[in-house]
Amino acid sequence: MPVTEVLMGNHATSHGVRLARAQVISAYPITPQTQVVEELSEMCADGRLKSHFIKVESEHSAMACLIGASQAGVRTFTATSAQGLALMHELLFWAAYARLPIVLANVNRAMAPGWSIWSDQTDSLAQRDTGWIQIYCETNQEVLDTTIMAFKLAESIMLPVMVVYDAFILSHTYEAVEIPDQKDVDQFLPQRSAKLTLDPKNPMTFSALTGPEHYMEFRAIMEEAHGRVNETYAVIAKDYAKHFKRHYDILELYRADNAETIIVTSGSMTSTARVAVDSLREKGEPVGLLKLRMFRPFPAQEIRNAITNVDGRTILKKIAVLDRNISHGSGGIWAQEIKSAICGYPRIPEVYSFFVGLGGRDVTVDTIIEAYTLTKEQQTPGKQPIWLGLKP
Repeated sequence: MPVTEVLMGNHATSHGVRLARAQVISAYPITPQTQVVEELSEMCADGRLKSHFIKVESEHSAMACLIGASQAGVRTFTATSAQGLALMHELLFWAAYARLPIVLANVNRAMAPGWSIWSDQTDSLAQRDTGWIQIYCETNQEVLDTTIMAFKLAESIMLPVMVVYDAFILSHTYEAVEIPDQKDVDQFLPQRSAKLTLDPKNPMTFSALTGPEHYMEFRAIMEEAHGRVNETYAVIAKDYAKHFKRHYDILELYRADNAETIIVTSGSMTSTARVAVDSLREKGEPVGLLKLRMFRPFPAQEIRNAITNVDGRTILKKIAVLDRNISHGSGGIWAQEIKSAICGYPRIPEVYSFFVGLGGRDVTVDTIIEAYTLTKEQQTPGKQPIWLGLKP
């Protein structure tokens, strides 16, 4: 039977990994993800999880261990944050380009310097071109459920998956979380069955030198796999809902009927945005919310469907994108992607871009209402993006 416990987000990840029966866990602790691997090490030590736990000297080595283990055919996991993810950068390509179904939990932490342990999304979004699927979570329950689904998605499509959530806002905050029964998870997520593996009895060569006459074909095949992710994920999410009564789309609309403006969020700020939208709706404001869960592959068609024809009749006028990240010299990363997704389509809404919450600064209801008000009052986006919450 499922049980409900009050868990921090990091321990929600640990339980998801335990339920998924990961077979090799390689880890180097870094704040704010440390409790993920600490809890997993205790689970391995006391027998709750039968897994090989490998202690390494760096995040680079952690990913190197998993590349070998995954190539040998077992289910693998690690967790990191910020500078640790950056140190993994080289090997993120090796994992994705070798089509290895590794799952990584990245607890969003601002990049240094200035030295910071608090949250923003720049660390994970900076890895957007490495070939990893990226999924962003709003709550601790979503963290646990997404971790389980990530293993099934990775092994179904043969691409690695990054499960992403906010430092401290989720990682160290406790919420009531329903932990599924192991037998139910086993039915949803069977043991991994790898087709091509390292095997001394059937020797093969992996990741060898590839000449110009073949390299492009490898990338084309991998891009085709990314093109199947959304459809595959939809099937997995439906199956997960059947087993556990919780459904997670790659994007979610909230109070968007007849909306003239949509606020776009990702991660934990979405919960705050729901309160802001409720408050604005009570005042008669025609505003709704679009929560984005999947960043890679970017759900461009799903966004076009959602924001250009929300209720079958009304065409949106404006989109306010709240970016807890920065691509210096270019703007907010989610806003960039949305502009690219809708460019060239008829009657598209104007996109207003806002920087919020960098380095863990609070994103409050008032912050989100301010973003909406500025979007409503301006005739055109003008100079973009707009910084919210800067100190004078």
